[in-house]
Amino acid sequence: MSPDRTAAHAHLAEVEAEQAALRRIAALLTRSVPADEVFDAVVDEVRLLMGVEAAGLLRYEADKTATVLAVSEERVVLPGDKLSTERHSVFGLVLRTGRPARIDDYTKATDGEHVRRMREAGVRSAVGAPVQLRERVWGFLGVYSMQRRLPPDTEARLADFAALVASALANVQAWSELEASRVRIISAADEARRRVTRDLHDGAQQRIVVLALKARMLAQSQAAQTAGLDAELRSLEVDLNGVLEELHAIASGLHPAALSRGGLAPALGTLARRSPVPVVLDARLPGGVAESVEVAAYYFVAETLTNTTKHAEASRIDVTVELRDGRLWVCVRDDGVGGADPACGSGLVGLKDRIEAFGGTMTLDSPSGAGTTLVAQLPLPEHPALEAEPANA
Repeated sequence: MSPDRTAAHAHLAEVEAEQAALRRIAALLTRSVPADEVFDAVVDEVRLLMGVEAAGLLRYEADKTATVLAVSEERVVLPGDKLSTERHSVFGLVLRTGRPARIDDYTKATDGEHVRRMREAGVRSAVGAPVQLRERVWGFLGVYSMQRRLPPDTEARLADFAALVASALANVQAWSELEASRVRIISAADEARRRVTRDLHDGAQQRIVVLALKARMLAQSQAAQTAGLDAELRSLEVDLNGVLEELHAIASGLHPAALSRGGLAPALGTLARRSPVPVVLDARLPGGVAESVEVAAYYFVAETLTNTTKHAEASRIDVTVELRDGRLWVCVRDDGVGGADPACGSGLVGLKDRIEAFGGTMTLDSPSGAGTTLVAQLPLPEHPALEAEPANA
C-alpha cells in the first residue's frame, strides 16, 4: 500500500474514532444526565482517542482562574480545584492566545507551582486546546503524556475534537439554562402566591374581621333592636364570616401558612390531619432545606393526597420524607385500587414537571388492585448550572 493511501486510511480511522466518541457523548445528552457525567465522559473519550495517559477539562472564570471540571489523573489536581492562569501553564497560554498550546518538557520548566506539581507527578509534556462557546473561550481541553513528547499533530487533532465537544457542551449548557429558567419561573410563581396570601391576610381578611365585629356590636345595640334590624345585622355577620372562610380557603390554596410558619414537617402534619383518608406520616427532615425544595415537596404530597382521596378508594396512606444520598426522598404509598395513569388528567403530569424543574425525578408504581406508590427525589440544596461568568482573554 502506498504511503498516501496509508495516511488516508489512518486519517479515516481517526475521524471514525472521533465520531464514535461523539456519539457516545451524545447518547449521554439524550438521557439528560448531570453535567458532571458529561464532563467525565469527555475527558475519558479524549484520553482514549489521543492515546495518552491523562486528560482534563477546565472552565475559565471571570477572576482569571480555571476550575477543574473533570480530570483522569488526580495526582496533580482534583475536580473543583481552582487554578491560576497568570503564570506559565498550558491552560494559561490557551486563555491568553485563544489558540492551542503545548509544553514539551516539564522536566526543564521551572515557572510556577502548577508546573512544579506537574513535574513531580511525572508529567513529561502537555497540549491543550480552547473550548469555545458563544464566540468566547469558555474552557480548556488538555492531554498529558508521562512518557514522551506528544506528537506534532496533537494540537490540530485536539483542536478539532475540542470544537466538536463544544457543540455537545453547548447542548448541556442549553439544557442547564432551560432547567434553571424553569426553576426561576416556579420559584417566582411560589413567591407571587406567598405575596397574594400575605396581602389577603393583612388586607381583605382583616377588614372583613373588623366588619363582622361591627355587625355583631350593632346587632347587640338597643337602637338596632328597637328598629328591628338586629336579625339582619346578625345575618350580615354570618355572611361576612362565610366570606372570611372562603378567603381563608383560597389563601391556603395559594400558599400553605403552615409551611411559612414552621417548615415542611409541620405543614405535612397539617395535611395529614386534614386528609379524609388516614395518613401515617414519617418525616425525618434535615435542617437547611431550600424553601423552593420544601414548597415542591409540599405540593407533591398535597396533590398526591388529593388524588388518593378522589380516586384510590384507599383506607390508609403512608407518607415518608427523609434524606437519602444528598437528596430529599418523598414517598406516598396507599392501599387503594391502583391503576393510576398520568394520561387521565389526575395532575401527575404537572407534579412531574414541578419535580423535574428542580432537577429531581418522580416515579409511579400503580399495579391494578395493589395500591399506588409515588416517589419524588429532589436534589439538595441547589440546582446545578453549567454556566460561569465569562473570562476575558
